Amino acid sequence: MTQPAHPLNNERVAWFNGNFMPEREVMIPFRDRSWLYGDGAFDMTRTFDGRIFRIHEHIERFYRSLRYLRIDPGMAPGAMVALSEEIVERNAHLRPTGGDWWVGQRVSRGVAAVGDEGWEHTGPNVVVEMIPLPFKARAKMYRDGAEVIVPPVRRTAPDMLSPRAKTHNYLNMIVAEQPVKAANPDAWAVLLDVNGNLAEGIGSNLFIVRDGALQTPREKFVLPGVSRQMTMDMAAKLGIRCEERDIDMFDAATADEMFLTSTSLCILPVSSFNGQKVADGAIPGPVTTRLIEAYSAEVGCDFVAQYLKHIE
Repeated sequence: MTQPAHPLNNERVAWFNGNFMPEREVMIPFRDRSWLYGDGAFDMTRTFDGRIFRIHEHIERFYRSLRYLRIDPGMAPGAMVALSEEIVERNAHLRPTGGDWWVGQRVSRGVAAVGDEGWEHTGPNVVVEMIPLPFKARAKMYRDGAEVIVPPVRRTAPDMLSPRAKTHNYLNMIVAEQPVKAANPDAWAVLLDVNGNLAEGIGSNLFIVRDGALQTPREKFVLPGVSRQMTMDMAAKLGIRCEERDIDMFDAATADEMFLTSTSLCILPVSSFNGQKVADGAIPGPVTTRLIEAYSAEVGCDFVAQYLKHIE
């Protein structure tokens, strides 16, 4: 399955259909169904000080997405875990001091072939790759808090396409985010679900705090983030009550605290919701602070300091 790394050692290495190679040499055919239709799935985790984060949980979620799409990647989950770990090792010398990576696994359904083109490979295309985390671009959000805006476009309804599958088709989220970014390039879009309750943003889950307890949208309407689950588990250990429930605009506008979770963000405090300060505007609030401290201890990395040091 594997072969020695490319002799060039100043380029990131990816794994593509059985071979390690410089990522610039990974070539997906233009007739690949993922390029044509978004017909593929992916997952992303990150590293902390070069250590890969909860890879087994991410790969389990990845394979649930693949089963939902009825795509067989041609390898067992354990092999995908091993490849992800090896990609981190093969690129370790390129990690700058204090830097970390996104680590991704991507599978398409493959080439939509008529049969006369002579494609050597028409099955699923499999890529395992990594890219530096965008610390600089996001650093000031950890100082000032994220500004959340709800766009008019709603999240795709679960009875149309389940948001619990992490697919290559992100157009629903991308189109929804465009007016938000046009109004405020630094804002973070969080979509409503089909019923008018808060759902999720691009790659992020939402929590609010009310009377010292956590609330987060129901799993049926969102991608169940690994960091979302980790936050819920930590809350239980800290004695902080957490409930999955419908959260409407009134709930959000009157929340005591609000934050986003994702693998790359970990826990990001929200300072304003639709232009209005969250509660008294303290960033982060007391419950969010406790969870950030517990999260940092769990992963062995002060992720807030890691972001803040990139502020110019």
